[in-house]
This record gives sequence, C-alpha cells and structure tokens, in this order.
Amino acid sequence: MAAMEASRCPDPADHGLSTPFVLDRRSILARLGEDEEIYQVMVDMFVHDVHDNCAALAAALEAGDAVALSREAHTVKGLLAMFSDEAGAAHAFWLEGQAKAGRVAGLAEAVACLQARLRQVAAALGA
Repeated sequence: MAAMEASRCPDPADHGLSTPFVLDRRSILARLGEDEEIYQVMVDMFVHDVHDNCAALAAALEAGDAVALSREAHTVKGLLAMFSDEAGAAHAFWLEGQAKAGRVAGLAEAVACLQARLRQVAAALGA
C-alpha cells in the first residue's frame, strides 16, 4: 500500500493531520523529567521501529483483523502522544475506535494517513 501524504487525509478522520507535525522538544523533555538520556532512547526507538509499526498497521488492515488493527492503532496512539503529536494521536484513537467496533472495511486511506504521519514524525525526530 502506498503511503499517502498527510495533507490528503480524508475527512472526518483527518483530525488535523493536514497540519504538519512540529517537534516540541521542550514539552517532551518536561514530560520526561528533563532526562535527555530517556528522550534520546525514546527517539531512537521510535525512528528504529517506525517501519515495523507501519507494516503492522498494513498487515492488520489487509487481513481484516479488527483486533490487531485496534491493538496497533492503540500502540501508535501512545507513541505519537509521547512526542506531543496531538493530531496524530487523535487520528490513531479514532482508528482504534473504528477497529474496536469492527469497522475495518474502508479504512485504507485512514491507515495510509496514519502511516504517513508516523513517517513524518520519525523524520522530524531524526533530523
């Protein structure tokens, strides 16, 4: 599945994804008790795992596995929230809810948007 640009996410599931992610390192560090080492470990893990997170979302969608899609969206929601991406976390939360309700069909664009957002955040963190 090709990744979709974040600016092309469908409504009503956009949740602000058309707005580019802006790294707010200060707020992230504040949540981490100003611990630079933990911050760097979290950044490294996010950047290292982004491909696997995107692949897991795609696999769950392709399999039509609502439980797996809900679990993956929940995981991604936490990751994005950790890095102060409220729009991305809101989109993941919405996707998680759709999957929990068994509404997996028709979520390809929403999953692609979330994958694009994950890559966007990884690029910002890795810069």
